Amino acid sequence: MQRVTFRSLAYYQFEALIPGTVHGMFTRLGGHSRPPWASLNTGGSVGDDPAAVEANHRLTCQALGLDVEDLVSCVQVHGAEVGVVDERDRGTARPGTDALITAAPGLWLMLRFADCTPVLLHDPVRRVVGLAHGGWRGIAAGVARKTVEAMRDAYGCRPADLIAGVGPAIGPCCYEVGEDVAEAIGQAFPAAPSLLSPRANGRWHLDLWSAARLQLARVGVRQVHVARVCTACHTKEWYSHRAERGRTGRHAVLIGLEK
Repeated sequence: MQRVTFRSLAYYQFEALIPGTVHGMFTRLGGHSRPPWASLNTGGSVGDDPAAVEANHRLTCQALGLDVEDLVSCVQVHGAEVGVVDERDRGTARPGTDALITAAPGLWLMLRFADCTPVLLHDPVRRVVGLAHGGWRGIAAGVARKTVEAMRDAYGCRPADLIAGVGPAIGPCCYEVGEDVAEAIGQAFPAAPSLLSPRANGRWHLDLWSAARLQLARVGVRQVHVARVCTACHTKEWYSHRAERGRTGRHAVLIGLEK
């Protein structure tokens, strides 16, 4: 990844996704929100001042040279529903959806994160992009796989042509889960025991990064770039629901096709 600054903001990009797309995985730095949401919070349902959230949305768009009216987002529910969007969806938020895909240049997909895994997708052949939000529930339900399948079904994308980026998320170092989560992941990935590391207290550590990468590989995506940045370890730059005990903001991830 490469780090980019704009005024007091900072965001990251996957070099492999730069040709053909405009994208950014924004940190929490440089916004208008006060603690505990300091400072570039883009989540409107976490208790922050709505005026600060709106100003933060404008800042993220300015950093990438976009128009806020051209954003499409979701009301995320930790599921695996994929929305296919076009110019008619500008300025809207899809309810009950955790992934978006589009072939419309100049339409910008935006999701919000605080430990869950961003999955960015680009098909440079068909000129299609996708963005998915994957916590353990979404990954267990196949959100990364279903996003690739939706790109194939809606636009004729071949998984082998896709370039994927798995962005900053809580890492296996910090993501301790219980038996219920371990069981769900075990059922979703029956031949991948390395995703779960047992602990002496009877709990497990889950490697969500590798789970997303493996799900993409199993559906035929060959180019998968993993950030390997733990949001819970690096709360100076990223929001972490786990490390900050639920009292925190949401950082934005955006992607769209160059016009």
